[in-house]
Amino acid sequence: MNKKNLTIIFLTTLMAVLGVASITPAFPSIITHFNISPTQVTLLITVFTLPGIFLAPVVGILADRIGRKIILIPSLFLFGIAGFGCFFTNDWEILLALRFLQGIGAASLGSLNITLIGDLFSGERRGEVMGYNASILSIGTALYPAIGGALAMAGWQFVFLLPLIAIPVAIFAILSLKTPEPKKQQNFKEYLQKTWKNINRKTVWGLFIINILLFVILYGAFLSYFPQLMVERLHATSLQIGLFMSGFSVVTAITASRKKQINKRLSVKYQLNISFVLYFISMLILSFANETWHLIIPLITFGIAHGMLIPNIQTLLVGFAPLNERAGFMSINSLVLRFGQTIGPLFIGIFYAFGGTGTSFLGGALIALIMLLTSVFMVKV
Repeated sequence: MNKKNLTIIFLTTLMAVLGVASITPAFPSIITHFNISPTQVTLLITVFTLPGIFLAPVVGILADRIGRKIILIPSLFLFGIAGFGCFFTNDWEILLALRFLQGIGAASLGSLNITLIGDLFSGERRGEVMGYNASILSIGTALYPAIGGALAMAGWQFVFLLPLIAIPVAIFAILSLKTPEPKKQQNFKEYLQKTWKNINRKTVWGLFIINILLFVILYGAFLSYFPQLMVERLHATSLQIGLFMSGFSVVTAITASRKKQINKRLSVKYQLNISFVLYFISMLILSFANETWHLIIPLITFGIAHGMLIPNIQTLLVGFAPLNERAGFMSINSLVLRFGQTIGPLFIGIFYAFGGTGTSFLGGALIALIMLLTSVFMVKV
């Protein structure tokens, strides 16, 4: 196995989560600077994830037809340049427009990294690397809020220095990425038929639904309203918000890195269902939390759930498609999760509008119950 390939995959994973995790600790400062509401500030997530809904299938098909590398490298450059552009504006509409452009660059990152793992690994080794990749993802989501929170202490715009990291990653990929590419060019109609056949299974649809709901909880409840909870109830600074948000990701990283050992003790289906129960517990406690120590159990349970769920879903899904249709198949999953990321803040925002921060987390608890029911009735593994 080419270690440079694996390094590029992991760096791409870190870029895929940078676009949201690094900026949410700055939300309170952005609200104050632009004189907007907590609901409005979540548009910075919505416009970023929206392009992925429309572009993910396109870039997936192109990655299967013309190659993974040809899609990955321009995506990284656009992500970095548009994200850095946000640093220079004081206009709310321009900021949203730049976030939209950055989201275009991000549209392929979350599917191509998983596609490359599927291309390069198989069997138990694939699941093990998926666990490591989820751990890397969680390290990113652990570090970015803390780094973003520290940068936001100097000014909200400083969080937009971080996307610049994508540019050296793109250069590294140009020089070093070597990966098997689909060799047999089937006609487009046949390609679409095979991709649809891979998708049109009850378990796959169940996993897609769970992925939507997972990101409704993550982006809608946790990333959008946890900072608001800490400001309203604990009068926390941006740095304190970032450090607390990093806590759950540390737990996620540890859990994901132990995937091989967990698999020996618990079936995949059992792990999925445990995750949904833990999400429910986390959301329920957060809805009533009003002291710092009240946050400890929710962050731990949320982190364990995340660490078990993400690598298992990714491993299950990537196994449903062969090399020639894998990028297209995984791009549909990327579309699905982008849909969840996009509607998450809007959906949970409805609960916030009715009852404030506490009610927004009750909305998250409801989503966790729906995830459990989806798993029980649709997912057969």
